[in-house]
Amino acid sequence: MRVVLIVLALLVSLAVPASAGEHLPAWELKATGVTAQFRGLAAVSARVAWVSGTQGTVLRTVDGGRTWAPVGPPGTEALQFRDIEAFDADHAVVLSIGPGTDSRVYRTDDGGAHWRQTFQNTDAAAFYDCLAFFDPWRGLAMSDPVDGRFRVQATFDGGRSWRPVPDSGFPPALPGEAGFAASGQCVTTAGPFDAWLATGGGATARVLHSGDGGRHWTASDTPLPSSSSAGVFALAFRSPSQGIAIGGDFANPGAPGPAVALTRDRGRTWTTPPQYPAGYRSGLAWRGGTVLAVGPGGSDYSPDGGRHWTSFGTGSFDSVDCAGPACWASGAGGRVARLR
Repeated sequence: MRVVLIVLALLVSLAVPASAGEHLPAWELKATGVTAQFRGLAAVSARVAWVSGTQGTVLRTVDGGRTWAPVGPPGTEALQFRDIEAFDADHAVVLSIGPGTDSRVYRTDDGGAHWRQTFQNTDAAAFYDCLAFFDPWRGLAMSDPVDGRFRVQATFDGGRSWRPVPDSGFPPALPGEAGFAASGQCVTTAGPFDAWLATGGGATARVLHSGDGGRHWTASDTPLPSSSSAGVFALAFRSPSQGIAIGGDFANPGAPGPAVALTRDRGRTWTTPPQYPAGYRSGLAWRGGTVLAVGPGGSDYSPDGGRHWTSFGTGSFDSVDCAGPACWASGAGGRVARLR
């Protein structure tokens, strides 16, 4: 009987949530020495991270954020690098956004000492928002719709060259529908073949899914608000089945929401969780079974896969990324932090 009582007591203690304020995560700010807005972020490890942003700025740290080296492509001060994907301390791909030829991709193989431009958009109607990789070789770069369909470029050699995905594989875009280049997370991947695109601006905020590496896509509605300034801003998948969409209205960041949706069927259906962050959030990342969300109004975490959320900071960030247990956040005013 004594053993049974001990077991029951242990189970009860595990079922009781920690009191408010206990075991909360916290961001440890790292001085970068610049004032650029970093919407692009790539976490490699607790020691290595890359950030990219305004004025052609790209920084890299290899010592946990104690020092940052400016390693951006020369002559790109007029560009905004809204997304960066890094494979390690030496190899990275960075995307600049904008209409026409401002949308470009550069790759480095030596830690930013040298860069090669591997893509430049030539269509004045296209505007590339973000990119993501399945593995070090295969990746996708997403543009807003052109002639009524989203446009995607694909790479099969780590971003050294790009080719357009036929637009016949995409469902028609809604009037006004587009992506948001807010955190480099409007396209994401999980596993070797699944990819998702986040949208807003149309009658509904949608997520497009491909199960064949980006060749064919289907669209699903989400419960997130949608307008010219609202929709899904970031997607993150823990597995090809389980994912989260987050966003809101950047023009009204204090709007109560709901601005989070969950899926467990590869994005075919999306549901609103019982609790969600208060207001607009632009960045999202998984850390094991825990989810981190950031935005100009603060940071939140969910220990149960997005069903319930707790705020743990009011500082402004635009993007968040994790490599195993190591998580980083970046934002305006040169702000970069590592999760403590």
